[in-house]
Amino acid sequence: MAISLSVVLMLAIILVVLIRGGSIKPGPAIVAILFGFFLASTGMAPSIQRFMNSIAETINQISF
Repeated sequence: MAISLSVVLMLAIILVVLIRGGSIKPGPAIVAILFGFFLASTGMAPSIQRFMNSIAETINQISF
């Protein structure tokens, strides 16, 4: 849950920065948000969640 919330918060911040910087207009941003919302309710959601979890675990295992 903490990873999901962190990812959502990070993506929200990136989206705000892109809108304010003029890289993306509000219309396409809303379309992207709705796409993500509806994608989360499809059968692909568990596969995407597993993929994101594996990326998070891989990043977590990197030691400097």
